[in-house]
Amino acid sequence: MSTQTNAAVRNEQKQRIGIRTMVQVGMLSAIATVLMLFEIPLPFAPSFYEIDFSEVPVLIGCFTMGPLAGAAIEMVKILLNFLINGTVTAGVGEIANFLIGCALCVPAGLIYKRQGTRKGALIGMAVGTGMMVIVGCVINAYVLLPVYAKAFQMPLDALIGMGTAVNPNITGLSTFVIFAVAPFNLLKGVLVSVIVLAIYIDSSVLLRFFFMISISVSSYINSK
Repeated sequence: MSTQTNAAVRNEQKQRIGIRTMVQVGMLSAIATVLMLFEIPLPFAPSFYEIDFSEVPVLIGCFTMGPLAGAAIEMVKILLNFLINGTVTAGVGEIANFLIGCALCVPAGLIYKRQGTRKGALIGMAVGTGMMVIVGCVINAYVLLPVYAKAFQMPLDALIGMGTAVNPNITGLSTFVIFAVAPFNLLKGVLVSVIVLAIYIDSSVLLRFFFMISISVSSYINSK
């Protein structure tokens, strides 16, 4: 086989891989966008902090296609949600959510890419969860909370007061971050990691997960 033929075969293989990756990114992004619709309130945080599982497809994408693909899924998810629901923060909240999501998934994907084992996946998700807690705390304290206060035309103390109403230990911005933001991101990271680990161990969990999504979507549509 000539050199030109070999080059043509390699180019064709790269094109197929590229197309397959684009399709997978699109599918996982769509699933993540749907999962953002289903939010669970938490007893220890104000009502505007609700957990969703949209990072599960992102983390799966990081493990199967690499951290760049995971970041792409996170970005497409945020953009789709922006187009569907709009924004009240002129895009600042969406950018912050993108950074917080990447703080979980990208470190996990990088570590797993290097090790490629279950242990590597566990270490990656543990590091990613820790990074999400740190990044989430910093961004909430200095970006999200001030922006939301301005967007809803209320003082920052009013948002903190919503935290005090559910947790008397919250008395200021620092305690809000410690007792609401940090536990929120820690819990989300742990729950997402447990689901992805279950899928990693037993792929049939993925089918059950998608089945639950389909039921939830049907219920959501019927309720409208």
